[in-house]
This record gives sequence, structure tokens and C-alpha cells, in this order.
Amino acid sequence: MTQVTEHGGGVWSLRVPIPDNPLGHTLVHVLDTDRGPVLVDTGWDDPDSWTELNDGLGALGIGMSEIHGVVITHHHPDHHGLSGRVREESGAWIAMHAADTAVVRRTRESDPATWLDYLARKLAAAGAPEDHLAPLRAARSGGRMRTLPGLGAALPDREIVPGELLDLAGRRLRAVWTPGHTPGHVCLHLEEKHPAGLPGHGRLFSGDHLLPGISPHIGLYEDPDDATVTDPLGDYLDSLERIGRLGAAEVLPAHQHAFADAAGRVRELLAHHEERLAGLLALLTTPLTPWQLAERMEWNRPWERIPYGSRNIAVSEAEAHIRRLVKLGRAEAVTGTEPVAYVAV
Repeated sequence: MTQVTEHGGGVWSLRVPIPDNPLGHTLVHVLDTDRGPVLVDTGWDDPDSWTELNDGLGALGIGMSEIHGVVITHHHPDHHGLSGRVREESGAWIAMHAADTAVVRRTRESDPATWLDYLARKLAAAGAPEDHLAPLRAARSGGRMRTLPGLGAALPDREIVPGELLDLAGRRLRAVWTPGHTPGHVCLHLEEKHPAGLPGHGRLFSGDHLLPGISPHIGLYEDPDDATVTDPLGDYLDSLERIGRLGAAEVLPAHQHAFADAAGRVRELLAHHEERLAGLLALLTTPLTPWQLAERMEWNRPWERIPYGSRNIAVSEAEAHIRRLVKLGRAEAVTGTEPVAYVAV
């Protein structure tokens, strides 16, 4: 049975499944406007997900053809995946922050072989062993280019501008740029009195930025053509503090469930990351490559049980944490090491 939750004040959430993923589902939010319903995110591009999205809208008496617009918090396929199909069925516009639109465009235009080459080089530089690199090289040389999520993602036709109100008739929805999880992640502040009278300033569609029980993945921003040394974890921590200052009465995230006390959750996440950085510094008393650090970090399962693709994500997260420590002057690269190892200072 499709699960639909009414949040009051013309806002609902629909549970749209994510195939083969422990998160289970994306919460797609429906916002009533004077020009018709607007979706905040859409869910994964999968037949079952499409069916569930349609069934959820149907339970609200809304046909897919009635959707007026789609606002995307970030480009990941469990949020942006069905946007193109929604637009095909309804003529709805799609809005996204320019930084994530650039990721979508780059992914659509790139030869998959380019990504395999980039990933192999990146993992080798991080210290990945040969048995991990071999499948990538075999796929590249054998021409076996698997179709990856996001390669056919829809290009947005509107830009979400940080700090500005979105053009939604009868609603006050302001964009708050919250980079970290992705370079163009946005939260959306509904600057309206809470329908149940909860104390605080409106409601916040938080995407993956602020979740009640988990911390989002923070890895490196991937761009084979850009050598800029970014600091995604620093971006995320700064963005958390920005969201904490809003004082939202309630948070409507894209996973798990709605919750109050955004500022309290922000404090928990800031403390979690400070504790995690301290733990990594303890590991870096001995020089380690990013791969070696990832092997020793605490995950939701032992390293030997982490699937192949998830290890790539884990290494990217380890690199993001190392970059933060280096920027803070708490770690540095060991001269002459290849692949580069890092040590606490």
C-alpha cells in the first residue's frame, strides 16, 4: 500500500522506493500552489518507483499531468531520477541549483570510458590495490560500459538561485544553498506559519542535508576536468551552521521522517563530525593512504563486507575528511610517498 503522509498546510510526502538500497525510499514532497502541485524531488528512475509515485499522487486526487513544477534538492538519482519522466507526462518545469545542473550536463555529455579512466586513476592515487583496479581496467579495455544511474538524467530548465524565493504562486519558498553532500545541494525554507502552530520559523525541505538519524555521505566533488582542491566536508559543516540559524519549526527531509528541533540536530551532527575527525587523527599517527584510512574507519559493516562500489564511496569520504584535516593544519602529506600517505601533525 502506498504510504502518504499529510503534513498540513498543503504539504504531503510520498514514499517512493529506491531499488536495492538500505535507505528503502525517498520522501517526495508535494506542495500545493495556486498554479498546481509542485514536487520537491521525484525519486529513482525505476518502474516500481514510477508506479508508487503515480499511486501516491492518485491517493491525493492528483494526476501526473497536473504537476506544475519539480524542485530538485540535488542531482543524485534517488532525487532527480524521475524528473524527466514527470516533465514528459505533465510539461512541468524542473529547477535545480546551477552547480548540480553542471554535474548533470557533464555526466550526460561524457563518454562512460572517460569516467572509468578517471575512477581508475583516482583510486590508484588513493592507494587502492591492484585487485580493486583490475575490474575497472578490464571493463575499459573490453568495452563493457555498464549504464550507470544519472547518465540520462533530465537537464533542468530553471535555476534555483540561493537566497531568492522560487516562483511559486501563493507560497513563500526560499532557496538556501547547502553544499557538501553535492556542490549544488539546496534546502528549501517554507516561510509560512506552521499549520500546527509549532514554535519556530516555518518548515524546511532539507533533502539529504539534514536527516534525523543518519549523516549524509560527504565525499569529493567529482570533475575529471577540474583540478580545484575542494573541501566538501568544510562546505557541509558551514552549511549545517547556516541551517541551524534559520530556526525552522519542523524539518521535512528526503529520507526517514519529519522532525522538530533542527538546531539540536545540527549540534549533534557538528559534534559527530568533530569526533570523527579526532578519531581519524588518532589513526593518522601512522602514515596512511586514503585507501588504508578507509579500511580502518568505522562503517555500518566491517570493511570485508562492504560491496565493491560502496568501497569507492568510502574512499571518497576518507579523502574528504583528509582534505578537511589538511586545511585545518592538523594533517599533512608525507613527502616522497606514492601513492600519497598522510600523517597527523
